This record gives sequence, structure tokens and C-alpha cells, in this order.
Amino acid sequence: MRPTGRLHLGNLVGALENWVHLQSEYESFHLIADYHALTTNLDTSKIYENSIETLIDWLSAGIDPKASPVFRQSQIKEHTELHLIFSMLITTARLERNPTLKEQVRDLNIENIIYGHLGYPVLQSADILLYKGEVVPVGEDQVPHVEITREIARRFNQQWGDVFPEPEAKLTKFPRLPGIDGNIKMSKSAGNTILLSDPPAVIEQKMKKAMTDPQKIRKGDPGRPEICLVYTYHEKFNNSETPQIEKDCRSGALGCVDCKKRIAQRLSEHLEPMRAKRAHYESHPAEVTDILHDGEKRARSVAHATMQQVRTAMKIG
Repeated sequence: MRPTGRLHLGNLVGALENWVHLQSEYESFHLIADYHALTTNLDTSKIYENSIETLIDWLSAGIDPKASPVFRQSQIKEHTELHLIFSMLITTARLERNPTLKEQVRDLNIENIIYGHLGYPVLQSADILLYKGEVVPVGEDQVPHVEITREIARRFNQQWGDVFPEPEAKLTKFPRLPGIDGNIKMSKSAGNTILLSDPPAVIEQKMKKAMTDPQKIRKGDPGRPEICLVYTYHEKFNNSETPQIEKDCRSGALGCVDCKKRIAQRLSEHLEPMRAKRAHYESHPAEVTDILHDGEKRARSVAHATMQQVRTAMKIG
């Protein structure tokens, strides 16, 4: 993840829950992509602070740093070296066809694409292949980047011999959570998020503004839960009650105000353990720093070994 500060429900649903689950199945590496952050924002004044905030949310959600190293991209220099090599194996035309890039350019209203933004899937390929990644847990918007990684791995292996696996994308069952404004994606830039660290009162206040069925004006009006954002949240965070909620919504017995209050309460209950863990790490900053430095040491060792293989295969080291 790029370090943008505190994480939100979309990050939890689209990535973190999957990461936590996969720790028991795979050897995992979790990277804070601070170089990637430069593709859309050159202000680095808060990049370390934001990296720590991101890390605390990872730990609070259940990432186990003993089992899965957590580290900053910028502290493992082999990422940039492998990126340089990989940049020789892909054309600009291929990168310009990347649908995720086109979406970002549209959403962020970018007039002139910088070289680093165009090529960031290549750096992402280095992030993955430096650790011989075989499975990449991603949201649906990142699948094109995994395909680029597969192409680069294949091209390298054809040119210099088998060094890298061709990784597979592993999607979550609930890969994208809409924002509270009804936007298809929850994001800070859209101002439509619920943070993992938000207290109950803030969650309730935000949910009051959430989009619902525009035809259901007042209690008693029949609703259409299949198009209601709040019902989508119930499906994810309050699944046991959704059959009754759907029935009461359609009949008009459940009003939108009460429905929003109910999901706000369930969200607060779901996030409470994470808020408690966050409070611990916020009061023990040295512990967080030690976790980060240990993860960087372990990642650096793996990255160094991979680059030795790369140089040997290319006969340049």
C-alpha cells in the first residue's frame, strides 16, 4: 500500500482482511510503497509519518510482523535496481494501454503523465518479483498490473534464464467497498471514507450522510435494498441480520434512519478491537519502529539474494 496515512474500510475489505487470512497459508511480505506515493504527490514532508500510520493500522487489523515482514520500499535499494532492469523489457505502448493508469488519470484529472507514473507498474513488478512472489492479493483494479508483472517475468526468463515465477492475482470475495457517497470506490481523495480508527460517534455521523434508495423517502415507503449502499454495508458487516433487514426494507417496516443507526453500531463493534490495538501501538512508538526495522532487515536479506541470482543470470555480476 502507498502510505497515505490512516486506512479506511475500503482498505480493510479490499486488502487487509485478505492479507491477514493468507498469513496462515503463505510466506508473506507486506510493503509500504513510499516510492509509489511520488507518482501522484511529490510532497514527502509527511511520508514517514504516514508510513507509521499505515503500519499501525496493518498491525491493528491483524498483520503479524513476526510471520510476515513489514517494510518500506525506499529502504530496500534492490527495488530500484530491479526496476531499472525491468524497464528494458516493456514498451511504452504497452504501459499506455494499462486500464488502471487510464482510470487514475481520469479520476485525478491529470493532464500530463510523468514518466514515473507511466512506469509505476514496472516498479510494482520489481516489488513482487524481488521476493519471488507467486500469489499477489489485490483488488480488481490492480489485476492489470499483475498481468504486466507476469509479462515481465516471462520476458526476463526467456532472455536470461528461469529466475522468476509468473505470479497469480488473488482477488478477495468482496474486493471493493463503495464510499458513503455512493461512489463505486471508497477513497480519501473523494472524501467518502470511514476510517478504521474512527470512534463510534464519528461513524454514526458519517453514516447519517450515506446514500440510500432515492425512492424511499420516509419510513413506510417500500425500499430496494439491491441498490442501497447501506444494505451493501449490512451484507459485509452485519450478514446475520440481512435477511430480516431486506424483508423490512422492502415492506417499508424499516426506515433508513434506523437502518443507518444499526449498521453504524455494527461497524463500531467490528472496529473496536482494532481501535484498542491502535491505542496500544500509539502509546508504544518504539515498539512500532523496532517492528519496522526488523522487517526491513529481513526483506533486505531476501532482496539481496534475488539480485545476486539476477546478476549471475545476466552475467553482469
